[in-house]
Amino acid sequence: ARAEVAWMARLSKAIGRPVSFLVMQSNDEPEGWRELLALADDAAEEGANLVPQVAARPFGMLVGLQSRANPFADRPTYRTLASLPLPERVVRLRSPEVRARILAERPVTDPERGTISALFGPAMYARLFPLGEPPDYEPVAEASVAAIAKREGRPADAVLYDLMLGHDGRQLLFFPVLNYADCSAEPIREMLLHPRSVLGLGDGGAHCGIVCDASMTTFVLTHWVRDRRRGPRIPLQRAVRMLTRDPAALYGLPDRGVLRPGGKADVNVIDLDRLQLHLPEMAFDLPAGARRLLQRADGYVATVVSGEIVMRGGVTTGARPGSVVRFTRSSA
Repeated sequence: ARAEVAWMARLSKAIGRPVSFLVMQSNDEPEGWRELLALADDAAEEGANLVPQVAARPFGMLVGLQSRANPFADRPTYRTLASLPLPERVVRLRSPEVRARILAERPVTDPERGTISALFGPAMYARLFPLGEPPDYEPVAEASVAAIAKREGRPADAVLYDLMLGHDGRQLLFFPVLNYADCSAEPIREMLLHPRSVLGLGDGGAHCGIVCDASMTTFVLTHWVRDRRRGPRIPLQRAVRMLTRDPAALYGLPDRGVLRPGGKADVNVIDLDRLQLHLPEMAFDLPAGARRLLQRADGYVATVVSGEIVMRGGVTTGARPGSVVRFTRSSA
């Protein structure tokens, strides 16, 4: 970590620009993020501008029958059913005979190191959580598949199999890979509140068959501002600044991220009491029928771009006043 931060600090000083880098909590080194933040502070004292980029919630995959992350996908009997439409596949999977065969089988081939399948070992069950409705992104350890299996005296893979059949086969389970080493989001809160950090890492496009982080901004308002029960929250004013002014300032866009005369007039009008994320859902609307995860939310009254309402109550108005943003040195 020190070597990586050192070259980024040299780069920032040489070009006179901020350099942003990823900071998340690792399971192997749960306190390592503290050193990275300290290194960013040290670099600032030497004239560099390093900006730690922090995710607002545990970072991982969504597991389910429609997801690319499916622990049963490589079992022989499941393979024979994988191409069936979801309703028909669910009917077959609920058959006691099919269920017994799949649970008795093992993957056709050993998973290759570094692949999604390589994560699906016995240790997975202690870190795999039913997402629920509304989704719970800070679940307690007792809510894991392993904990449920222990309480019920059943094999963990049998518990997982049955959970994945929920919501008519659309149930998703949350498998945090980073930012959740001790089943607590408190390290995330500390990282977010660090004076040099910026909110980021909302994965809304890449890995869209297993990850759905485009909703992370809404999560900041629902979980961190309003709903969190397992620790301190984040004040509304600080959260709004994280979502608006701070990223705009980082990218040198002084005409947005604030409400003032002459600004760009990009505004979200939000009913905070009604703001709510729904369970992510899989759509197959990309070219060639490829899949992507979507997550809808209630509570957005209107979205205004350049002074024009482009969304009202979550429905597009057809207005398209946006344009490509081009950065120039003079805009910094």
